[in-house]
Amino acid sequence: MAATILIVDDEPNIVISLEFLLAQHGFKPYVSRNGEQAIDFIDSNATDLILLDVMMPGKSGFDVLQHIRKKATSDQPKVVMLTARGREQDIKKGTDLGADAYITKPFSTRELIKLIKSLLSIEH
Repeated sequence: MAATILIVDDEPNIVISLEFLLAQHGFKPYVSRNGEQAIDFIDSNATDLILLDVMMPGKSGFDVLQHIRKKATSDQPKVVMLTARGREQDIKKGTDLGADAYITKPFSTRELIKLIKSLLSIEH
């Protein structure tokens, strides 16, 4: 069964390219365009990994990450912060809140797929 990946980003061009890239590599992508949609999706669907932007209208990616990590379940998804916010304090905040990885935009699609496969323990 294909791993499910939630893309949380408000930038249409990023979403379209990530959806295509993930599907091309055999993943099942879902999309939330803001933090509120992401929380609703996460609360009602199992997902293996989340690609999470920081800067979005309403709830930020950091807010979403806090929500995910507060849930006391054993099957928490892996979370990759995928954002233009590359300052040291942003990276530290993301990792302190429980992100499994932090990637700044622009990013290498090859490296992203490699990271996703590694986090999901899929051979590449």
